[in-house]
Amino acid sequence: MPPAVASGAQILCTFGSAPGPLTVIPKGPPVMIEGKPAATVMDIMPMANIPSFGPCLSPANPVNLKPIGPVPGSGPCVPVITGPWLPGGPTVLINGTPALDNASKCICTWGGVVSVLVPALKTLVP
Repeated sequence: MPPAVASGAQILCTFGSAPGPLTVIPKGPPVMIEGKPAATVMDIMPMANIPSFGPCLSPANPVNLKPIGPVPGSGPCVPVITGPWLPGGPTVLINGTPALDNASKCICTWGGVVSVLVPALKTLVP
């Protein structure tokens, strides 16, 4: 399995302006990586798990249909994630849910792809 991801990992959307930290809210007994809760493929809740990435640059985002401020197409990012992170680590389960690894991605309704920039430093083994 590629390196596992823990709370505080830096993630970024292709239409975002800045990276942000993934926040893991354990659903059951926490599995820790270097003192931080390990992430699962279901850590996808907007603003709870996945932060705003600054101004959204997606032309599909309705907030960008009319300019807000001095730059057209720079409305605030509010991620709308369409499903779990994929592919995840199917051989490593955390409370019955596949662990999140740094090769996984998730998709925003507005066309952005969210990926992991900086994961946890250690690898979970099945």
